[in-house]
Parts: sequence; structure tokens; C-alpha cells
Amino acid sequence: MVRPKLVPGGVDKRLRKVAAVIAVAAATLAGCSTSPETPVDHFGFAVGSPLLTTNAQTMEGASTSSDALAGRLYPPVFVSGPAGQMIPNRDLAMAQLLPGANTQVMYSINPAARYSDGVPITCTDFLLAFKAGANPALFRSHAPLMQQVERVDCTAGAREFTVVFKEHMGARWRQLFGPGTVVPSHAISNRLGLSEEQIVALLQSDNRAALMPVADLWNNGFDLRNFDPDLQVSAGPYRIESVGQNGEVQLVRNEHFHGDAANIDRVMMWPLNTDLAKANESRSVEVADLVGVKDVTWVDRQDPKNRFVVEHEQGHLTEMLSLGTAGVFETAESRRAFAACIAQNDIAAVSSQESGVDVTPITSRLTTAGEPITSQLAEQNDQHLPVNIAEAEKLRGKTVRVGYSGPDPRKQAMVAAIARSCEPAGITVVDASSEETSLEDVSRKEQFRGGVRDYEGTLDAFLYAADPHQGYGHVDGGLDDVEKLRATERQLWDETDTIPLAAQPRTIVYDKSIANVVSNTSLSGIGWNMERWVEGNPQ
Repeated sequence: MVRPKLVPGGVDKRLRKVAAVIAVAAATLAGCSTSPETPVDHFGFAVGSPLLTTNAQTMEGASTSSDALAGRLYPPVFVSGPAGQMIPNRDLAMAQLLPGANTQVMYSINPAARYSDGVPITCTDFLLAFKAGANPALFRSHAPLMQQVERVDCTAGAREFTVVFKEHMGARWRQLFGPGTVVPSHAISNRLGLSEEQIVALLQSDNRAALMPVADLWNNGFDLRNFDPDLQVSAGPYRIESVGQNGEVQLVRNEHFHGDAANIDRVMMWPLNTDLAKANESRSVEVADLVGVKDVTWVDRQDPKNRFVVEHEQGHLTEMLSLGTAGVFETAESRRAFAACIAQNDIAAVSSQESGVDVTPITSRLTTAGEPITSQLAEQNDQHLPVNIAEAEKLRGKTVRVGYSGPDPRKQAMVAAIARSCEPAGITVVDASSEETSLEDVSRKEQFRGGVRDYEGTLDAFLYAADPHQGYGHVDGGLDDVEKLRATERQLWDETDTIPLAAQPRTIVYDKSIANVVSNTSLSGIGWNMERWVEGNPQ
């Protein structure tokens, strides 16, 4: 993996160790108290998402940007770099594109790659990731690109395997097996009393009834609200030591990781809605990767002794509405009607005002705001920018329930803007957000081998940020053919399963003394190279 150049910091990290010893001593003298009033000095990393699961392929994981944590435990085959470039992660595996009528990729797992419990990583882990993603109704997964895979050729225990794509698919093969998606199959099989050979046979059988226990454990076993250290073993530079009562996650160096050892041995990850001002009082925040935060009130930038740099920037991710395919949005016509009253320019303006970041309205689904090819799609896609009340009136009298992972004042304002622009068409837009809301709550049609059924959810649309390169598994979506891309974008606007809104605003905060902090606004976030961070002035 490409490593950023080491940039020296300034503060000797021995001061932190002294402070930590003092804090521990104070706690001991107070009767081993660990109450919130006891100042504890952590190396702290705050993120703009709740830390709910370490499985990024679950609906909850995809809804809450779980990659920020999960990517450090279950690294991807290709890392999305700061400029969106795909960097091979040879610590995990090497991938080689093979010739053939269908796109095929051969993967060779690093012989030294193993989990934090010492068990080797094998193709079974990748087979599980494929089967889970390709069966969303059974596994409650969200992994669109896995729909493009025809099969994964894997023998139990093997370090080499081949992924074969369906015809005319596979242009985005580097996005397969992304951060937080290849979880330990052996931990699941051990819990179920299965050998590796048995779980491989089970996965390849496609026996729905027999797979249900695997699917349930895959979906629920990586829940951080019920942290299970035997299941959540790590393949990355860090492992989870504990989860606090407020959702904070204590990471420690994974001694079984064969790549470069993490420079900082312990990192406390603070979830969304942590009181960062209080954490900062005990110097327990060094880095923060926040979403849509206009004022970082716990940083006094006028103070000559201020230790933080604060940067606001437009991110690589696209904030969008994922629409249901049942209920009010059962037909493509109804979904297009709703899109007709969405004013991307207004929504981007509201997001910009709330976040302090000028974000671009977006009408493309397969490209990011910053990619050069996006401008070549503008003449076609920007026809959807103006509101068309006559088209939207096809939904007159209907109520649309829009949710997001809340509370989030900026997204609340975005939904209010949608409600205002749709009201003249007689459409009532209701903010149906809650702390537990996810993609799983959206009404949809679910495919089964025996047919299709309607799932009646509590939402009609879900607002969240996604990587455009990882969505829309039913289309190829390569970026090397502009005319083909235009045709694909026309198809996606005709289907309107999603409505792109605007680029995601990000706020980056980091201590000036921390070396190697490199901004990255992909799903992995600024923590993409967390193991390379160096505290203080390296000797």
C-alpha cells in the first residue's frame, strides 16, 4: 500500500504518558472510580457517525457510514486514497484481472494475513461476503456490486480464488470487497459448530433454510451495542478492546497484524453526538472527521496556544435519497414524479448554509462531484435540476416519509427544503427520522427464489451519503466510455430508485502535533491510514 510521507510533529508524546499515569493514579486514589467526572487522557478520534456495527455490508452499516471504524478492522482489497484513487492493499491480497468473455479477477491472499485470534484469512471469508451481498433479503445486506458477481470459485482453506462476473459486468471490480465487508467467517462457523468445509458447502448450496442461522449471525453478531469479542476479531492494524456505555470504542494495536504495526497503540473512537468539548478538556480529542459541522465550538482558533487545525471541504460522497420500491413508490412513474419536485440547487444551498461548506448540487449517480467526467454529463443530467410541478402532481395527495439517522439539524433542514419544494404539487413530505432509522426501514420489493414480496417499512425514502462507484449493481457503470455512461445515467433517471442531491460536506480537525494525518473524504474517512499516525515528534 502507498504510504504518505512522514511529516514531523512538535509535542513530545511522553507528556501524554505522564498525564495518563497521573489520571490513572487519581482514579486509583478515588477508589478506582471511572465516573464521567474523572479526567482521563485518551488519544481520541471523533467521527461524524454513530458506531453501531463493524459489518459495513449490513443495511445498518451502509446507513451509518460504519466504514470509518470497520475499515480499520476489516481492510479492503483496494483502499480509496485521498484523491479517490484505488490503492492496492497487498497486506491483505493481490488482485489480477484475467482475460475472458466475462470479467474474471483472481485474488491471492497474503500468506501472512490472519485475524487477531491467529486464524488465517482464507477465501471462505470472501465467499461469505459475496453470498451475503448477493442475497439482501436473507442477509439484510446492502452491497449492490455483489449483484454483478456470477460466482466465487473457492475451496475451503484456499489462499487463492477467482471472482467471475455476469456478462457485461465488472467494470468496477476494484470496488468489490471494500472496507468493512470481509468479516471473519471462521468466527461465525465456530459459533454454529461448523467446520470450514461445512460452511463453504453451505454457502455454495444456496439452501435458504440452512443459511438462516449464518445470515442472522452475520447481520447481528457485529453489533457494537452487544459487543462480542469472539466474533469481532480483527484483520486490520487495530482490534476492539472494549465498547463504552455511550458507544465509544477503545481500539488497541492488533499484535497479529503482519503489516506495519500501528504507531499509536491505543485510540479511543468517539461516535456522533459525543460531547467533544468535554472530551477535549482532558485532551482526549486529537483528530475529528465530522459531517456538516459549521462551528467547532470546542476549538478556539483565536487562542495563540490553540493546538488544532480546522478545515472545511466538499467530500467525495454523494448525499442522496434512496427511494422505496413498494408502497407510494411502487412504480417508476411515482418515483419520477417525486424527483420532479426535488430542487437540488435549494437543497445544496441549505446544506451549505448549515455546514459552512459550499457543496455542489449533484444530478449524476455514478460519478462524484469532483471527477472531470461529471462535467461531460451535465448537459444531459442537469435537465433534472428545475422543479416540474406538473410532473410532480401525479403524486398529489400522497404523503412521503423521509428518514435519516438522527438527530441531525442539517439533514432536518434538507428534508424541510424538500417539503417546501414539493408542497405546491400537493405532496406532503414528513420528517420520519430517528436515532435507529436505516435503509432497512424503507418499503421495498424483496426478491426470493420463489418470487417477490412487498416489505412494508416505516419510510418511503432514506437520506444518507454513499459512494457513487459502489452503487447500482444492475448497471456496469464504468468511467472509461462517456457515451455508455450517458446512456446508463439516462436509464437510472428513468428508474429513479435514488435521487442524488448534493456532495457531502466534511469538517476535519486535527492536532498540529500529529504527523501523517491525511485528509480523505471517502467512506473510510480520515482514518484510512490511522495506523500511520504518529503522536508528537518522532525520535
